[in-house]
Amino acid sequence: MVNRRGANWSLESAPWAAGKARTAVVEQLGKWKYRPAPGTVTAVEAVTTLLVEAAVADGGTKVSVHLADQDGQACILALSHHTNLTTGLDNAGGDVLHQITAHQPVTGCGTDTGPDGRRIWAVIEL
Repeated sequence: MVNRRGANWSLESAPWAAGKARTAVVEQLGKWKYRPAPGTVTAVEAVTTLLVEAAVADGGTKVSVHLADQDGQACILALSHHTNLTTGLDNAGGDVLHQITAHQPVTGCGTDTGPDGRRIWAVIEL
């Protein structure tokens, strides 16, 4: 990850995972000296929740959350670690992607599935 800072957390795939991830992401952005506007913090929290809830819904035993920053933007990614999913482009995530892009500071998002599970991500302007 050239020119990017990164952090990640491995969580049990459980209903409470979104809350832990939300707190961890916001705290890490603060450690990196980001001071986003209150509306942006709300969007970061909401998007992190949507990403992690989608990963938990896949039914794996753990979820990992990855955070990176570059040029005033943060990329938040959730990985389901459910290995029995069909690989390739993931159309099942379409509804959650629409929910993610409804948040104003989101500049991009996507989802795909690989051998390590479904990856769902969003880029947010901080």
